[in-house]
Parts: sequence; C-alpha cells; structure tokens
Amino acid sequence: MEAIQTHTLTFPENSGFEKTDIFFYSGSPDLRSLYFNGNETDAPMRLFVTDETIAQLSAFDSFTQDFRDGKDFLTVLPAGERFKDITHVLDIVRVALEHNFDRGCLFIAIGGGVICDMTGFAASMFKRGVSVEFVPTTLLAMVDASVGGKTGCDFDGYKNMIGAFYPAKALHVWPSFVQTLPEHEYRSGLAEAVKTAFLFLPETAQLFLQNENLINQRDSKTLQTVITSCVQAKASVVHKDLREKGDRAFLNLGHTFGHALETVAGLGKITHGEAVAWGMARAADLSYVLGLCSKDYVQNAKEILRMYGYDTEPKPLLAHDILNAMKKDKKNKAEGALRVIIQKDFAENEIRDVTEQEVMQVLK
Repeated sequence: MEAIQTHTLTFPENSGFEKTDIFFYSGSPDLRSLYFNGNETDAPMRLFVTDETIAQLSAFDSFTQDFRDGKDFLTVLPAGERFKDITHVLDIVRVALEHNFDRGCLFIAIGGGVICDMTGFAASMFKRGVSVEFVPTTLLAMVDASVGGKTGCDFDGYKNMIGAFYPAKALHVWPSFVQTLPEHEYRSGLAEAVKTAFLFLPETAQLFLQNENLINQRDSKTLQTVITSCVQAKASVVHKDLREKGDRAFLNLGHTFGHALETVAGLGKITHGEAVAWGMARAADLSYVLGLCSKDYVQNAKEILRMYGYDTEPKPLLAHDILNAMKKDKKNKAEGALRVIIQKDFAENEIRDVTEQEVMQVLK
C-alpha cells in the first residue's frame, strides 16, 4: 500500500524514543492491505485493539479473516469516554498476557482518541514497554490524540490523570474515516483542528474563516489540507518538546477550562472538542481581562468558534464547580495559582499563572 504523503516525527536524543513514521493515505481505509500485505509472515505477535463502534464499520469487515493462528489477536472494548479507565487499560494488558505475548510484540490501536490513549498506555506498561501503532479513525485522533505520545486514562472522574509519554512507532492516517463520523464526533475533532490553527497556523485559521460551508459539509480535499497541516504542526512542536517542558504546553489552549467543564458535566456527557472550544472562548476572554489582547482578537476567535456551532458563552451557574475542578488540573504549578494557555493574537501564545479571582471573571 502506497502512502500519498509521509512525515517523520523524530524525538530528542536520550528521550528513549527514536521516531514516529506518519503515513497519509487517500481513498477508503484498507486495513487488510496495510497489515496483511504478504510481509506479515515475519511480523511479531500483534494485538489489535478497537471499540464496538469501529468494529461495525465496513473498513473492518473480514479484517480478522487473515489473522495468523496464534500470532494475531483482536480485543474489542466498549466505545466512549466513560470507559476510558484503568480497568479497560488493564483489559488490554490481560489479553496480551493470556496469549503469552513477548517483549517484541506490537499493539495496534484502531479507533479514536480514547482507544489510542488507552492502547498506548497499555503498551507502555506491558513488560515495561512494547511497540505500538495507531490507525486513528476520528478527526480528533488524527489531528491531536494520536500524535506525540501522550497516553493514559481518566481516574476518579478527572481527565487523563494517569498515563505516560509513549509515542507510537507508526501512525496511519486515512482522512476518509472522517466521512463515517456522526456529527457530534466530527465537530469534536474539528475543535482540536481549530485550536491548532489558532496556535500555529494563521493561514489555516483563515481557511476556517473563509470555507465554512466546505468544512461543515466535510469536503474531502479541504479536510485533507486541514488534517495534514495540523498533524505536521503538532509533530513539529512535539519534536522540540516531547515531555511538555516548553512550547508543547501551548497545545493545552482551552483544555484547562474544557477539562473542568467535562468533569463537572460528567465525563462523556459533552464531547471533548466541544469542551475545548468552550475553553478557548474562556481563554480569549481571560486574555482580554488581563489586558493582553485586543477586542478584535476576541471577536474573531469567537466568530470562528460560533461558525462551527460551538458554545462560547460563560456558565455562571457552574462557575464555582468549574473553578474547583480547574484547581486539580495536572498542569498547575504555582501554589494558589491556575496555569492556563492564552493568546495575545493568533500564533502569539503565552503560558500564564492566574488567580482564582481572574478566572472567575470569565466563568460568570
């Protein structure tokens, strides 16, 4: 199978990781040709992990017929954020253990961000680390979750509280998977693409501003451009900062607010992308409250978010609960302060420690 475009994400020396090879494909997803192409005889034992939704797609039809006896296995997990917990991560580990997988094996996640995160985390733990590949099937996973090695799961109702930095050795991207998504999942992933455009790609932000109809209608050519540019932008940031000590933290734009909203609403009640989009609006308002950005920036940012159906309004009735959830965010460092990502303008990003009082001004 020939990729129409490739990109290699390399990691710093002494990071423990070498690279992630990223392959972009056109046309309908073809998992059989990817993993059963005549070269699998010498391939290691492989554990394919997906969820109940993906297992029903036509791209998955007859996929298991070519499994090598005693070498290829499939585990299907429940679908959705509410199942992103340590119990289901350990279910992956248990399958590998039951079938006597060795340290040279390969875990392969075929699914959205939840499946990629959990499979990567399981791979990081099994026998102290085995190789993992991702085939992202949602827009969110393509442009964000599968790129860069953040793995993990939720814990006690809080987002991604446990996990590890553990990059995939390969990433296989079929933008056409996006056409199979229900509307709420499509919009969830689109929010992460908008976030990446705000942070690093002013020209892609303009594309969002000028091509509302094409993007809302899932025009394949436009989405190919958006997905490719976002993946490459995130890969560039991760290349410089794998463990989020510097610029990679910018990728959390909207997330401190958004994760808190997800927690307060109940994980899985609203999509991750919808929460992040709402958080980006709050971050824009906070930047203005702090005197860091112009009113025009706030208006332009919110206009793009509204064009794609995202809520940008404060939630005064939930303000205190959201603030309390924000206090538990793993990015907080200064005692008594909340760490957030804000912008002075598109592609002008800043990390700020702010007070509870400042945050409350944009929550009410």
